[in-house]
Amino acid sequence: METKKEKYQYLPGFGNHFSSEAIPDTLPKFQNTPQKCPKGLYAEQLSGTPFTLPRFRNQRSWLYRILPSVVHEPFEEATEYHLFVNDFFKCKPNPNQLRWSSLGFPEEPKDFVQGTITYCGSGSPSLKTGAAIYLYAANTDMKDKAFYSSDGDFLIVPELGTLDIQTEFGYLEVKPGEIAVIQRGILFSVKLLEGKARGYMVEVFDGHFVLPDLGPIGANGLANPRDFLTPVAAYEDRKCDFTVVNKFQGLLFKAKKNFSPFNVVAWHGNYAPYKYNLDHFCTVNSVSFDHMDPSIFTVLTCPTVNPGTACIDFVIFPGRWVVQEHTFRPPYYHRNCMSEFMGLIRGVYDAKEEGFTSGGASLHSCMTPHGPDAGTFEKASNAELKPIKLDDTMAFMFESSYLFQITPYAQNNLVQKNYYQCWQGLKNHFDDSKNTQ
Repeated sequence: METKKEKYQYLPGFGNHFSSEAIPDTLPKFQNTPQKCPKGLYAEQLSGTPFTLPRFRNQRSWLYRILPSVVHEPFEEATEYHLFVNDFFKCKPNPNQLRWSSLGFPEEPKDFVQGTITYCGSGSPSLKTGAAIYLYAANTDMKDKAFYSSDGDFLIVPELGTLDIQTEFGYLEVKPGEIAVIQRGILFSVKLLEGKARGYMVEVFDGHFVLPDLGPIGANGLANPRDFLTPVAAYEDRKCDFTVVNKFQGLLFKAKKNFSPFNVVAWHGNYAPYKYNLDHFCTVNSVSFDHMDPSIFTVLTCPTVNPGTACIDFVIFPGRWVVQEHTFRPPYYHRNCMSEFMGLIRGVYDAKEEGFTSGGASLHSCMTPHGPDAGTFEKASNAELKPIKLDDTMAFMFESSYLFQITPYAQNNLVQKNYYQCWQGLKNHFDDSKNTQ
């Protein structure tokens, strides 16, 4: 495992209470709201959970900024973002197996927000229940523009192109193979270091992502807390014509400011964005027989009120050793009470060697049957069962207990109409004269 030098400095750890200063001695000592903050800054609290939540679940941060967020002109609806859809009650369900080809890049300039398209979702942001899944394809930077969601937390999965993300808390450089989580209410702006970028994003309305419990696995394994990285404070004191875009109850609104909102000189708290390198995931798998359930590959989970039931599980299928004996090694055929939205960051997914491309996606909804295509089944059923290392592959899944509705765009664009045919070649091998046990 190779660790490359980071462009920015970070604070390591998951869910920690951090403190960070761009200028020394700008955090107040022993209190949050002194009569006068150091260096003439304003104190502003950002609450990610209700005040009265139990302390171990409470999330909030104190930001010390040059001017507070409240200084802006009135918001007005931004109707130009018509592919950013969250009114899922107007969208149609589709019980079929669905697969989409990769998004192409726009011909005209589009930044990260302009290039984001909703594919499916469920629930309602106003009720703080549900989730939305997006794909993005952008070819220009967000210039004097910031975006935030009042509706939920974003988990961003780049597939092509590095994102240089400026947040109120500092900078995140997020490459393909890494993820970023930017929580509800946090402003951010995206620059494209290679001039264009493409990837996936999920927004959870229910709560926040947490590390999954490890149970009998023990104290170590899967995503280790120390590998999550939170930005250090970085600010700009800049007068300019600035636009803030706010996603509020599924609609986008915009407001003007005459200064940059990235003016936080110091902050402390446990409500802050972070990133994670998926190559640092410690994979657990069977070393004897049978294909294990994909829950063993869960990086992060956003739970619902029902224990063990997720709004979104973020699951990856990374490079790993496959060693099971007398076992059909690819994913098994399945009908699931959960909805499974999959994407591919790089390489080939072992259950679908053709048709499932990097930057593309698939959706197998609640109780919709799915599994390896005919070619994969025949190959895996007759392969020599020697140890195999799956190299240079990274697929992922947004798995949800919710049933997703499909947006009009996703119903009518890039859909692989012949996807169902990949199973039509499966043969009837039944022979009641044979005892295979």
